Amino acid sequence: MGRQLAATRWWWVVPGVVAGPLGLWARAKRWRYLFPSDEQPPGLVAANMIGYMANNVLPLRAGEVVRVYVAARRLGTRPGGSFGERLWLAGATVVVERVLDSLTLVLLLAGLVFLVPVPRALEYAAALILVADVVAAAMLISLAATPDRARRLLVRLCRRWPALERRVVRVLDTVLRGLEGIRTPAHLGPLLAWTVIAWALPVLGAWTLLRAVHLDLPLIAGWAVVTFVGFGVSIPSAPGYVGVWHAATVLALSVFAVGQATAVGYAILYHASQFVPVTLIGWLFLVREHLSLRDVTRARPAETPAV
Repeated sequence: MGRQLAATRWWWVVPGVVAGPLGLWARAKRWRYLFPSDEQPPGLVAANMIGYMANNVLPLRAGEVVRVYVAARRLGTRPGGSFGERLWLAGATVVVERVLDSLTLVLLLAGLVFLVPVPRALEYAAALILVADVVAAAMLISLAATPDRARRLLVRLCRRWPALERRVVRVLDTVLRGLEGIRTPAHLGPLLAWTVIAWALPVLGAWTLLRAVHLDLPLIAGWAVVTFVGFGVSIPSAPGYVGVWHAATVLALSVFAVGQATAVGYAILYHASQFVPVTLIGWLFLVREHLSLRDVTRARPAETPAV
C-alpha cells in the first residue's frame, strides 16, 4: 500500500480533490429550489459547506442540524416570522432533500445491478431503503396535498391544550411552507438538473482518483464507489465516516477484482481528498459567518427543530 501511494500520479488527484467542494456547491444550488420562491435565503453555499464540515468533525451526522441552523440564521435576517419558524422551514427542506438523495442512490444502485455483480446484501439494503423512501415520500405528498386534513387531526389531538395547539399548528404551517419548493412546477427542471450535476461530479472525482493510483478502470467503477459509499454514510456513524467510508470503498472495488491492499490505499486517498478540502473550506465559511460550532450545539432547545 505504501509503494502504491508513493507512486500516486498527483495530476490526477487535483480534479478528484476539486470535485468534492464543487459537488457541495451544486447541492447548495439545488437546495435553493427546495425553498419557496419568496423565501430563498442567501448564503446556502456557506450553510452547506459548514454543515458538511460539521459532519466531518461531529458524530451522528450532526452537520445536518448545523446547516439547518446556518440557513435559518440567514433567513432570519429577513423581516417576518420568528427564528424558530425559520428553523422549521429550513428543516423541512432538508427532509425533502434527504428523501430525494436517497431515491437517487437507489436508482444508481439499480443501474449498477444490470452492469456489475452487486453484493446481495447491498441489494437487500437498497430494497429496505427504497421502502423507507416510498413511505416518507408518500407522507410528504399526503401532507402537501391534504394540509387541511393534517391540521384538523393535530387540532383534534391537542384541543385540550390550547397553547400547544397554537404552537403545533404554527409549526405545521411552517413545514408546509417548506414543501412548497418541491411543489412549484418551475423548480422541477432545475432540481433535476442540479441533482444530476451534484452526483456526476463525485463520480468523476472518484474515477480520476482511481487513475491517480494506477487503477485503469472504467467510469462505472467511480459510479460504484460513490454508490457504495453513499449507502455506507447514509447511516449516522463516527465523525468523518472513518471506517465506514473505507469499508464501503474496498467493497466497491472488490467487484472489479481489486486486491484489498490496493483498495485500502485508494480508500485512504479518496477519503482524504474529500475530508481535508471540505473541512478547511467549511471552517473558513464558519469564521466568515462569525460563528462557532459551540454556538450551534448550545442553541436553546426552543430554537432547534427536531430534525
